[in-house]
Amino acid sequence: MTPLSRLPSLRSGGAVPRSAIPDLGWADFARVLHTAVAQGWRVAAYFGAAEGSAVRLHLVLADDDASELAVATTLIDGATFPSLAGDCAQVDLFEREIAEQHGLSPAGHPRPGPVRFSRTLDPRAASGATPPAPDAPGTQDFYTVAGEEVHEVGVGPVHAGVIEPGHFRFQCHGEEVFHLEISLGYQHRGVERALLGGPDRRTLAYVETAAGDTTIGHATAYCEVVEALARCRVPSRGAALRGLALELERLANHVGDLGALAGDVAFLPTASWCGRLRGDFLNLTAELCGSRFGRGLARPGGAAFDADGELAARMLDRLEAAAADCRSAIELLWDSASVMSRFERTGTVPREVAVELGLVGPAARASGLDRDARRDHANGIFRSHPIPVAAADSGDVHARAYVRWIEIQRSVDFARELLRALPHGAARDPVRDATPDRLAVSLVEGWRGEICHVALTDGDGRFARYKIVDPSFHNWSALAWAMRGQQISDFPLCNKSFNLSYCGHDL
Repeated sequence: MTPLSRLPSLRSGGAVPRSAIPDLGWADFARVLHTAVAQGWRVAAYFGAAEGSAVRLHLVLADDDASELAVATTLIDGATFPSLAGDCAQVDLFEREIAEQHGLSPAGHPRPGPVRFSRTLDPRAASGATPPAPDAPGTQDFYTVAGEEVHEVGVGPVHAGVIEPGHFRFQCHGEEVFHLEISLGYQHRGVERALLGGPDRRTLAYVETAAGDTTIGHATAYCEVVEALARCRVPSRGAALRGLALELERLANHVGDLGALAGDVAFLPTASWCGRLRGDFLNLTAELCGSRFGRGLARPGGAAFDADGELAARMLDRLEAAAADCRSAIELLWDSASVMSRFERTGTVPREVAVELGLVGPAARASGLDRDARRDHANGIFRSHPIPVAAADSGDVHARAYVRWIEIQRSVDFARELLRALPHGAARDPVRDATPDRLAVSLVEGWRGEICHVALTDGDGRFARYKIVDPSFHNWSALAWAMRGQQISDFPLCNKSFNLSYCGHDL
């Protein structure tokens, strides 16, 4: 029996007793990772949780073909743990995060460095004690390239626009970028720490603002975790309303991204129209729940707002109008030679690199990975109303833009179908208290990609650890890769083609 076969199997939106997860020795724990990745599994989450004076590492693996998840744990009772990043790049940032949060050193890591701060936090941070203030982000030693005429360009953290802060350090020869190092952490708010001891009245407010443009995605993942812990089912109407809101969120952000990409290449017709159309889709969400970002809609047990026949008909009319305008505005991009000359073969991430880095979302699908949690780990309405996966294979800016366009059309079809025939019944059922000493996992396909929430409850059913993995955490390294060999003037276009979240990364 292999170590992988010894692990309990669960599905997204499911839970297992913590006692059912075997405590592996390090050799078996490492073998689980290597075996799983060799068989095509992915690392969905990898994090530490305090256990007395030691730290227990938790590895969540996803098998997309079988729609299964597996969880492995091992106890680290010391100051170091062996790094696995040299053989599996998917755990690179996770290991560095563990080092930062728990004061453990990943021995043998190919390039240990900060994730959000310039030194590790006190290990007491994991147990709820107040740690000393970390050093400010962006103060670490950056990677440098030596050579005649090689120069360094620093951008940010303050940028020319109302956007989040992040620092980008380029090593260049003339206009060509040799290396890009990305320094984040400026948006760190301690969200995961604040969730300890929940769920309580504050919990959903923290979750909904983990990444503000992904309110529905993160709130849905949280609700599925709580529902798994409470062993309750969501009524069909509530699941449909949450799925509708998730696709409206996808529509608003994809349309906004295509408009921003058009703006980056000075193609004003699409840029102007998409700026307005993004607002139309946000306003559809506001019609549903009163908030343009969907705050207050997704709640454990279903949805806190409902749509009667009159509201659904009005939303459908507005959806059809916005969809028609989207087609007129966005198809201009593909017919413009000047736009295509800037999109095509710019910022390419090959398929093999996307696999190695564990990319998710449109960025992964643009590089040829057939990967979408709405199908692979379907939950709620997506079990009965599947959405075809949109994919491309060139891995460049054009592919990342075109995948968004395909997804816009398919999200419109999905929303249209639901608004014409929402399931009957209640929108929300009561939820019992969470079950003690369990681990629950949810994977939700947010508009950027896979959102992973993992909760560990203590003996009282409260959160002993709550881990959030925003899709940006998987994909920031791909942006750095995409800039290798590019002109530095391509950076705004490459950056916008990923459009990753700073605050979603800095939890």
